[in-house]
Amino acid sequence: MTVAHSVSDRGDVPDEGDVVTYEVRDHVAYVTMNRPDFRNAQNSVMTYALDAAFVRAVEDDDVKVIVLAGNGEHFSGGHDIGTQGRDHHVHYENKAALWWDHLDKPGGDQRFARETEVYLGMCRRWREIPKPMIAQIHGACIAGGLMLAWCCDLIVASEDAFFSDPVVRMGIPGVEYFAHPWVLGSRFAKEILFTGDRFTAQRAYEVGMVNRVVPRTDLEAETLALAGRVAEMPRFGLALTKKAVNQCEDLMGQRAGMDSVFGLHHFAHAHNAEVGRDSLGGMDVNSMKAKAK
Repeated sequence: MTVAHSVSDRGDVPDEGDVVTYEVRDHVAYVTMNRPDFRNAQNSVMTYALDAAFVRAVEDDDVKVIVLAGNGEHFSGGHDIGTQGRDHHVHYENKAALWWDHLDKPGGDQRFARETEVYLGMCRRWREIPKPMIAQIHGACIAGGLMLAWCCDLIVASEDAFFSDPVVRMGIPGVEYFAHPWVLGSRFAKEILFTGDRFTAQRAYEVGMVNRVVPRTDLEAETLALAGRVAEMPRFGLALTKKAVNQCEDLMGQRAGMDSVFGLHHFAHAHNAEVGRDSLGGMDVNSMKAKAK
């Protein structure tokens, strides 16, 4: 079963078909990103298709747990900054932020409007989904991929999974959903941001970011087993427990910290645009890949 997406005017963005698929198995909704040829890079079509799938799962009383996965060799290579499907110039109806449309706005106004909605806003919206969410991660989980993983409550990773947030190479202090200090701890967060280096699933487990690390061949079975255990609990109890932990994280400063860093993030974009040729510090998908370690 697939999730359709609707856009008022796709312009010159190619139709890639169903960029998110949806399936329910034994009270578990499997939401799968489906742009495998582009390492499941997140364009707006995918973002809003994910949102539609999550809404569908929330409203289905038969669904107790939601699993987020990626089709192909990788979970997600992050935000789409270089495919033909990049659609930052297309209008989508806002779902996460009560803000004006970005399309006809100049400079920082445009960037702030769009990223408030599709990056920070959507991740915060998904973090508050009342049903437990499990990220099933294999291969690359880079930058915006981390944001998707960190929206989830639990993470099961394959042994070949690797993670990084290399956007400091763009002169930007991390991705928009800046959960790094809370998810990784301050010192390791600084290390991976300062260097841009990848870290393994085992290292992610050691610092408490990942719940389980398993062989690639066992990833889906292990994820389903964990989801099945969670699904045995009463739905309302799970929702209240999730809200309790999230509220405690926010009392520890996570939400206010993200707001503060989001401002620094956009200051970096504006600085890049003022002194260089674009808001990404002259970097593109190819130069970012070339420098990855």
